[in-house]
Amino acid sequence: MRDPRGRLASRRAFLRFVAGSPLLASSLPALAVELLGAAAGTDNANPIGSPSEEIHVFDFEPIAKRNLSPAHYTFLSMGVQDEFTLRRNRTAFGDFQLRPRRLVDTRDLDTTSELLGTKLSCPILLSPCGAQRAFHPDGEVAVARAARKQDHVQILSTGTSIRIQEVAAARGAPVWFQLYTPRIWEVTKRQLAEAEESGSEVVVLTVDQIGLGRNRDKLERFRRRQNPDCQGCHDSAAEKIQRGADALGIDLRDWIQNLMVLDWERVEQIRDGTSMKLVIKGILTAEDALACVEHGVDGIVVSNHGGRAEDSGLSSIEVLPEIAAAVGGRIPILIDSGFRRGTDIFKALALGASGVCVGRPYLWGLAAYGQEGVEAVLAILRKELETIMHEMGTPNLAAITEDFVRHRTPSGD
Repeated sequence: MRDPRGRLASRRAFLRFVAGSPLLASSLPALAVELLGAAAGTDNANPIGSPSEEIHVFDFEPIAKRNLSPAHYTFLSMGVQDEFTLRRNRTAFGDFQLRPRRLVDTRDLDTTSELLGTKLSCPILLSPCGAQRAFHPDGEVAVARAARKQDHVQILSTGTSIRIQEVAAARGAPVWFQLYTPRIWEVTKRQLAEAEESGSEVVVLTVDQIGLGRNRDKLERFRRRQNPDCQGCHDSAAEKIQRGADALGIDLRDWIQNLMVLDWERVEQIRDGTSMKLVIKGILTAEDALACVEHGVDGIVVSNHGGRAEDSGLSSIEVLPEIAAAVGGRIPILIDSGFRRGTDIFKALALGASGVCVGRPYLWGLAAYGQEGVEAVLAILRKELETIMHEMGTPNLAAITEDFVRHRTPSGD
């Protein structure tokens, strides 16, 4: 029996061929439009099911959803509370329009750069995300292998489900280490030492997520003790300790939240206590960006944690211009939260970012197809970035400046 995915791809190709026929378009325009609509509808509703043939990163999400348990898909997809910030991370890109320049030779396109001593073949980095084995058995190792093959920097979460040494070995190069840490210096010191021993040259301190997140309404439904979907997966030592604390009327989450409240004194201790370059992740204001410069931080990540920290409604891309102005090129700026298209990445680069971190798209790829899915997502994003660079008339990253972006406020002013 013929592969149904092959039939779908053939049908899609046939519809496009017929709809694109000059004869059909001139004599039967209404039918041509209908056929084009059918082809487009097929693409949107039915991803092919092969990582190499998916068209855009959104094709991977329904397959990831199908493969994951409801709880794990919720963990991957959710924002917090009413999810205003989650939605704004996408809609805010529409407030920035691109201004293309014509008749520029872009035949020798160059996407390379250097960031914090690391050579990048492309300004797309992999954001940290914990517990990636929740999405695929190979978890962070599959991502590392994909990052190695596609030549992207991988930022590994403190909450990794596979030890940093194994991930770095799979990557074939040092990974950057994202740090969650309590106000207990001995713990922080051990975390930094382990990262350094694995070869990490950059530590990314996350400051926008305090404690265990009481505002994750959707996830709370799966944390209930009577929920059978999660008991088998999360009946860990930590969960058992929490149950014991519950019996005594003690809420460990409040205790942990207080331990996770950091300040500049702690940042300076971390900076002075490691040879790694220090990047602070979770900056959303010019004031905090300027403070990072003044305290000798090596770089920042403009981030609202993908809409998973607080429901402020403030997207990363819309605060990037004020942050770039405050920093004034003194330290590199990375950005994440909501990036799904090459045009999104181009806009961030034009507004002052040195690189863009993507999260959910590569996790959709991981959950859908494992390593091959991550590779396919990265290839799509890179190709889309190269395409828009050609279309804008920017032969290299240095050519991408604020002159290529027009800011249209949501009211249209």
